[in-house]
Amino acid sequence: MIRTQPHERFSAQLSLEPDAASAFASAVGDTNPLHHDAEFAASTRFRRLLASGPQTTAHLLALTASHFSKRGAMLGLEFWVKFRRPIYADETITLEWLVVSVKDSPRLNGEIVDLRGRIRKENGETAVGAKGRVLVMNSLAPVEKLSVEKLSVENPLLRKDTEC
Repeated sequence: MIRTQPHERFSAQLSLEPDAASAFASAVGDTNPLHHDAEFAASTRFRRLLASGPQTTAHLLALTASHFSKRGAMLGLEFWVKFRRPIYADETITLEWLVVSVKDSPRLNGEIVDLRGRIRKENGETAVGAKGRVLVMNSLAPVEKLSVEKLSVENPLLRKDTEC
């Protein structure tokens, strides 16, 4: 397996299209007219259609899977996002991740990787900020190695005794 290094960066550019943004919003049950009705969107402070938050964050999270699965089996453990600015349905966006830290986990047969990410708008402004934690496995580990009880040692948010 290729070892993950702190300060490693990976990114992708994505051109959004209004019809695809509307279809994605419909597929996930988001009926907000800001994603579907150009006339309505034009009457708001946004002036045009927006891409939905689930669509843009899905692309951002998917980039981690695409990147790390080239090295071995990959499992997303947790992600956090903060929406800062709207992303328009006809905009080209840049998805970016930075590896913050890497911890070996012999017990889980891999590495726990902490990440910081963002989505940048065409003008360079950050529209979405993100943090994430993934497990990149050395090989396909037996299913029992990936139980919630074992992951909770590495991920306190999954502990059964943690209150939200």
